Amino acid sequence: MSIQLLPDVLIAQIAAGEVVERPASVVKELVENALDAGAGSVHISVKGGGRTLIRISDDGHGIMAEQVELAFARHATSKINTIDDLQRIMTLGFRGEALSSIASVSRTTITTRHREQQTGTQLRIEGGVVAHQQAIGAPAGTMITVENLFYNTPARLKFLKTENTEKRHITALITRYAMAYPHVRFTLEQEGREAIRTTGSGELSDVIVQVLGLDNFKHLLPVEAENSGPPAVAVHGYTGSAQLHRADRGQITLFVNGRWISDSKLLYAVVQAYQGILRDGRYPVAVLMVEISPDEVDVNVHPTKAEVRFRDANAVFKTIQRGVRSAIIASGQRPDIARSSEVRHANDWGQSSGWREPTRGVSQPEIGLQVQDDGRLPQPYINRNTYSEEEVAVPDGVGQPVRPRTLPPLRVVGQVAATYIIAEGPAGLYLIDQHAAHQRVLYEQLVDADFNMSALPTPQTVELTPTQARLIDAQMDVLNDNGCEIAPFGGHTFQVRAVPEMALTADPHDLLRAIAEDMRQRPPLEAVRLCISGYGAVKAGQTLSQDDMQAIVRRLERAREPLKDPLDRPTLLHMTGDQLARQFGR
Repeated sequence: MSIQLLPDVLIAQIAAGEVVERPASVVKELVENALDAGAGSVHISVKGGGRTLIRISDDGHGIMAEQVELAFARHATSKINTIDDLQRIMTLGFRGEALSSIASVSRTTITTRHREQQTGTQLRIEGGVVAHQQAIGAPAGTMITVENLFYNTPARLKFLKTENTEKRHITALITRYAMAYPHVRFTLEQEGREAIRTTGSGELSDVIVQVLGLDNFKHLLPVEAENSGPPAVAVHGYTGSAQLHRADRGQITLFVNGRWISDSKLLYAVVQAYQGILRDGRYPVAVLMVEISPDEVDVNVHPTKAEVRFRDANAVFKTIQRGVRSAIIASGQRPDIARSSEVRHANDWGQSSGWREPTRGVSQPEIGLQVQDDGRLPQPYINRNTYSEEEVAVPDGVGQPVRPRTLPPLRVVGQVAATYIIAEGPAGLYLIDQHAAHQRVLYEQLVDADFNMSALPTPQTVELTPTQARLIDAQMDVLNDNGCEIAPFGGHTFQVRAVPEMALTADPHDLLRAIAEDMRQRPPLEAVRLCISGYGAVKAGQTLSQDDMQAIVRRLERAREPLKDPLDRPTLLHMTGDQLARQFGR
């Protein structure tokens, strides 16, 4: 085949593959255009997860009638003119690709009027080709409607995720813009239902309350830090106290000069600031704004503009870390040195050597896990902390996860580190992770519907983020089938009226938020069962009586999958008599 120039429409569709990955990409580009146009109000309406319709209207300065069609030409922009402009980008958009790319894979209509003109202009483009243009009466500002996204590129349409997934991406996107631009009024409607509305008061705290909820905001700490330079760096925003944490980094939100960025090194700066404050596997909630001279940061790294390069990344890293750490320390939180250490000496467990016989200390409530007549475990006492995911490290060749799928009858010997049950069986020694084992037992109870639903003494209202609320609202039947009676309570708030008996003493606020967050990563049914069983299981660090441990072991022996917890981690390690003898040189 001979070399030839590609048609303009095909070129635009190829470019759209980089700029327009999904409906949220369209929303991003159009919202950024609105903000660059000086909008004080931005309204976003979405149907069909953005596949059917995306409509964004703003009260910005609008586009001159004679330039409306030019705005849809490739590499046409009003934001930069020279190489020097590219080195000091002050706007969100600058590449001149967005409108052309969007119009090439959809049916797009723009209605706009510049503030200095009396008449507006309407232009319709279908698949990159102008269908019609006319003068029209319109308010100052711009409204762009994108319909039937990817209608002419079926391969792209086929790879879109579910409608709910696309809605979540859009909600998360608008949440970020609302925080980055608190002086702008944002309204997001999905399927005709209002999902987000901010007041445009100019206060970041107001936006955080509106999009993350008052309950979350109460646990946020103000952050202020500066590096006098060079380069001069300023960081401000909020970061969570030790009581506000999540299972992933998804709620650490960073902005550089008003632009949301995804930067693993800067995320690590925030996470590292919590060393000794949060246990492994838990991550903070933070909203941080980084201000730095535009010539110190390169935003022209990727078409999505979510990645940046700093001339001195170390200075930015240190300023973020120092600001977050100072906020934590100022709140009265102090690092727990023991929590940062992976090794604890025998003396830390109350004796110099050997196994410790479990005791009921004054600080450890009785949890009562005695087996009932029907073989079921009564509801244990549970700490109101999120469940632990601690693992045990075993020297090579000493103990390995058990290979057979069943367990022999075991005799409980004791407990070590208030975390692991020591048991003896016909084939040697067994070290059982009490949390993992109990979670396996409770998980199978949920699968078998072998549980009782218990009403809370007082119904609890739980305020969620818009994304969390949408996830919970869509899975009310799944929650009810697994023992959670939950009802909408207005806005993004739900009322928890009942939970499975196994989770009765868990904090309903933490449980519901954990379920919502977990739904973002795995199927809803699995997320519900994992969280309920995780919050209902005894915790690492919780001293158990002999009867408590015996009850867990008896139930684990009868479990269908006794050798691994619901997350496929081992519930126990096994050392044969021969392995023990070798270790002692016998």
